[in-house]
Amino acid sequence: MATREGWSRGQLIVALKLYCETPFGKMHARNPEIVRYANVIGRSPSALAMKLTNFASLDPQITSTGRHGLRGASQADREIWEELTSNWKQLAQEIAAVDFSFANRHPTNFEVKLDAQSYVGETKSTVVQARIGQSFFRNAVLSAYDFKCCITGMSVAELLVASHIVPWKDDRANRLNPRNGLCLSAMHDRAFDLGLIAISQDLRVLLSTRVRRMRHDPNINSAFHTYEDRPIMLPRKFAPDAGFLEYHRRNVFLG
Repeated sequence: MATREGWSRGQLIVALKLYCETPFGKMHARNPEIVRYANVIGRSPSALAMKLTNFASLDPQITSTGRHGLRGASQADREIWEELTSNWKQLAQEIAAVDFSFANRHPTNFEVKLDAQSYVGETKSTVVQARIGQSFFRNAVLSAYDFKCCITGMSVAELLVASHIVPWKDDRANRLNPRNGLCLSAMHDRAFDLGLIAISQDLRVLLSTRVRRMRHDPNINSAFHTYEDRPIMLPRKFAPDAGFLEYHRRNVFLG
């Protein structure tokens, strides 16, 4: 770990992870997750919460709307922000490495939950890192939308999905990029994946020809036609990338 004056790379990775995964309204020193990580990295909850707001001051989506965090971002903060928000895969890998290290050293503070499956051909470390990467993407996307479906506003966390805009198989480099994600209900996530719905250039809900033809079905009408041409709820960070949405419209959408 670093001295009290300087933050180590591992500590900054933890802070950046929490910035990505924490809703804005919970970026404070009383947040149990911030308290937990602060204890592990040897910083006070207040110092860790302040570091999150420093990252907010570097986020173009925040500053472009007139909002800003604290003005105390250090050169190290700027360097790690520029390095890792342009390479989400590397960020997820470093988060996995730091979390896995902390999990081994502080097993009572960190629980890494793995799916019940065979690990034949994979080391446990590799599996854990993959799970942490997937968890990072989900948490970053859902927290950006305040854990609400961007189409319906539904807020039951267990029924929400961090839906990939460009399909997982089509773009390895952006699999973990939060700007390649939408927070959707499980049903709308499935419809999006199948090309039954899409998001327009001006961020409104589009329905495929097939869905539009089913307008007289009351279930389809309430689930989809109610939201046709309505604007989606915009996230507070990690706005969906226009190029990714266009790719989905061109290559997945059945409109």
